[in-house]
Amino acid sequence: MAQDYNLECSDCLCCSHPALLVRNSPATPLENPPNCYALNPTALQTPPFTVSQQDCQTDAIYTSPSVSCVSDDLHDLKYRLLEIEKAMMGPDPDETTNYPLASDVENKWKQMREIVAGGNLKQTLLACARAVSDGDNLMANWLMTELGQMVSVYGDPLQRLAAYMLEGLVAKHAFSGRFIYNSLKCKEPPPGSDLLSYMRIIYELCPYIKFAYISANGTIMEAMRGEKQLHIIDFQIAQGTQWIGLIQALGALPEAPPCLKITGIDDPANAYARGGDLSIVGQRLSQIAESCKVPFDFHPVEVPVCEVQIEHLGVKQGEAVAVNFILQLHHIPDESVNVANHRDRILRMVKSLSPKVVTILEQESNTNTAPFFQRFGETLDYYNAMFESIDVTLSRENKERTRVEQHCLAKEIVNVIACEGAEREERHELFGKWKSRLSMAGFNPVPLSPAIHASVRSLLLKYHRNYRCEERAGALFLGWKNRDLVVSSAWK
Repeated sequence: MAQDYNLECSDCLCCSHPALLVRNSPATPLENPPNCYALNPTALQTPPFTVSQQDCQTDAIYTSPSVSCVSDDLHDLKYRLLEIEKAMMGPDPDETTNYPLASDVENKWKQMREIVAGGNLKQTLLACARAVSDGDNLMANWLMTELGQMVSVYGDPLQRLAAYMLEGLVAKHAFSGRFIYNSLKCKEPPPGSDLLSYMRIIYELCPYIKFAYISANGTIMEAMRGEKQLHIIDFQIAQGTQWIGLIQALGALPEAPPCLKITGIDDPANAYARGGDLSIVGQRLSQIAESCKVPFDFHPVEVPVCEVQIEHLGVKQGEAVAVNFILQLHHIPDESVNVANHRDRILRMVKSLSPKVVTILEQESNTNTAPFFQRFGETLDYYNAMFESIDVTLSRENKERTRVEQHCLAKEIVNVIACEGAEREERHELFGKWKSRLSMAGFNPVPLSPAIHASVRSLLLKYHRNYRCEERAGALFLGWKNRDLVVSSAWK
């Protein structure tokens, strides 16, 4: 008979892995969020930079109260003058630019005015992203102004999401993605109790992190059966809450529990989320292990994941090793960011440890190397499903919901949209791409057992019927309606 794994933490502080879609750096909260975003360029606090003639035109139009009245006239005049010049002077043999005809520009503006007048928020967002992508400053600024009247952090899921996506568009358009993203890093974070409360709320609201813990812990328990020396390496241990349930499960075994060693890796910059260094995590887990009579050792590694070397991990001969990546791999830069390609380097290093199992949870989204407009559309589709799943649990007027979205989702959304290069930390890949990377590193997939499937199905009975879980290619896909959101998989 298949064992039903119930490896959730019974501890009241087992709130949420703070890595839920956004890691441990929440967005700056709005104590009194406005009903809509007023797009004032001075409020964006953009850093000084050399201003071109085009940028001067952009700023002037952006703040102009009559932009909607003069926009088409300016375009019409510009292109009619170009046509007259061409007719009088003849074509420039060195000229390669093909300017659109005034009639094409007029039709484009007419189409945009119809979209805005119809109140189609999704199409207006996409049109604005296209204008930003194409460098159409006049159109982008006008659409941003119109969007500012359409979004609301108190509205329906799309209106709320659009508020943060608009912030990202403004940053991207102003060439200030890095600045605005960094300004969202909580320099003075809320008290630890408040931050813990936000993470616990989203942990209870949505099944994503419970799904990760159940599938990962169940897989580790199965892979380590019969071993006497267990060594779990957690890349981004955060609060350490995932391992409370596993320690309790080990303590409940009929035979004497094995010796458990946990190596917890975390960036020192995330210490504020715990209220201190990793020793806090070690002390807490040690107390729980002692109460469960599980021999326990904690090994903290306080370095950024990209800097982790095999020497940091402290693996000893005779240890059965399991490695855990919960919403972490997509933060590691790959070959598209720099030649060091830490993403593949880390995977090869882990393979060299000959682990019994590697457990992975990742978002099922394609934002790593996609061009800006495609990345924007993917982000819109992905997070719209995420916001809808939150909407069925908390009312739109609930202030806690607003703070949770700002602290746990806004920063990631802005980063995906506004930042490029090394500044873009959120670089999600689809499961097929992860499968290719892991195969190239020498891993083979480990199918998740029927017992884990049963535990996940039991979990989802507690949530809205629109959540669904499917097994494909040996992995478990958890989604909302017809959109896959996260994927749990195991490798060896």
